[in-house]
Amino acid sequence: MTTLTELAPSLPAAGDRLSALPVAIIGAGPVGLAAAAHLHERGIPFVVFERGAVVGAAVREWGHTRLFSPWEHLVDDAAARLLAGTGWEAPAAGRAPSGSELIDEYVAPLAAHPAIAPAIRSGVEVVAVTREGMDRTRTAGRAAAPFALRLRLADGTVVDETARAVIDASGTWGQANPLGSGGLEPLGWEDVADRVLPALPDVLGADRARFAGRHTTVVGAGHSAANTLLALSRLAEDEPGTRVTWLIRGAAAQRISTDGDELPDRGSLGTRLQRRVRDGRIAQVDRFEILRAESNGEGVRLHGRRGGEAATHDTDLVVVATGFRPELGMLRELRLDLDEVVEAPRALAPLIDPNEHSCGTVRPHGYRELTHPEQGFFIVGMKSYGRAPTFLLKTGYEQVRSVVAWLAGDSAAAERVELVLPETGVCSTSSADGGDCCGPVVAKSPQPITLQAPAGLTLLPLAGASAGGSCGVDSADGCCG
Repeated sequence: MTTLTELAPSLPAAGDRLSALPVAIIGAGPVGLAAAAHLHERGIPFVVFERGAVVGAAVREWGHTRLFSPWEHLVDDAAARLLAGTGWEAPAAGRAPSGSELIDEYVAPLAAHPAIAPAIRSGVEVVAVTREGMDRTRTAGRAAAPFALRLRLADGTVVDETARAVIDASGTWGQANPLGSGGLEPLGWEDVADRVLPALPDVLGADRARFAGRHTTVVGAGHSAANTLLALSRLAEDEPGTRVTWLIRGAAAQRISTDGDELPDRGSLGTRLQRRVRDGRIAQVDRFEILRAESNGEGVRLHGRRGGEAATHDTDLVVVATGFRPELGMLRELRLDLDEVVEAPRALAPLIDPNEHSCGTVRPHGYRELTHPEQGFFIVGMKSYGRAPTFLLKTGYEQVRSVVAWLAGDSAAAERVELVLPETGVCSTSSADGGDCCGPVVAKSPQPITLQAPAGLTLLPLAGASAGGSCGVDSADGCCG
């Protein structure tokens, strides 16, 4: 008879060479740095590779956007313990910071800590990850072979470095879902690329002049779209000629909650957006599937189908707020077990799949659900959720706590899941933009849980969703902190 213990993944006994190598962390965002803090507590050497010139580079790009979660849900426990020794004080609970505040008041101090700073290598892109001397087809001796990371340094030099294990916390920011309904960019998209902007532009700040007096169409049905639409409608109050259109594929944008949400800022976002749609300050075009794009003077003409019939939509600018997907090409030579729908680890996918999951709940999870056939390799943070838009930062912190405990050989701590998250009124649905939501979840006071996985799993509130991990939620390492 096979026992649960026998089914659990196990870390191979490290030889002298593996023991001397560091754990490689990809990404110096909040989740990647939390992993570093936990590794430091365990006395395990590590190195952090950050593609950007500075830590938290992805978060800085949407730094003007305020998160929904208050500070008490945004600081990792091991990081807080590490920072406490420097005189750092945790920001006041109950307030939701902007992305810039998250960096300045937490991420940057953590990255500057003497236990973390020497291990961070900024301006280094991880191009690929494999096993040293082995492509994915070779099995003999695989678990004992070091990981090999191909790196592109800031000066363009390409080198290989080895590691005993790899934690991929690189997020999904910058990997936007295409606008085409078939998952590809619309035909002709390259011809209008100069009139297309990524999610969460700084409408009222650095990008103000780009939008003032122009017609902007925001495509997407999640919280990043809502944030941008509200900012544009405010701009229109001050800048004559500014027009705003909201284009979605479905009949409604059900992922944007309006009530039943323990994160008040997130719940009020939907209420404010719907009010501005009703008042006519935001024009809404529903059931529009984009197939082709072309230049129209200085603007863009979108061709597609609406309600089964051919349709066009003219605009000056397009903001792509369609969510994000993981970049998996760099992992091609590793043996991964990913769900074919959401591209998350297979054991995690049923818990988060927006096509299947019921309203408002997802089980807590740790290293087991994140394990791949490639022993010692883990995807954590927003990237671990693949295309599912249901991630909160605190979930990522619990992931790395469990993963690092497993790497340290502490199976009891790795199995234990301790997590408290806020309730949410956001439902997961089966349609392209949110579909037929089953109604809001009634907010309750969260209760601490200490569980033994896998038998002791209990339902956990589902994180609020943008259309694919965009900001204003907490897709922090990939997007919103």
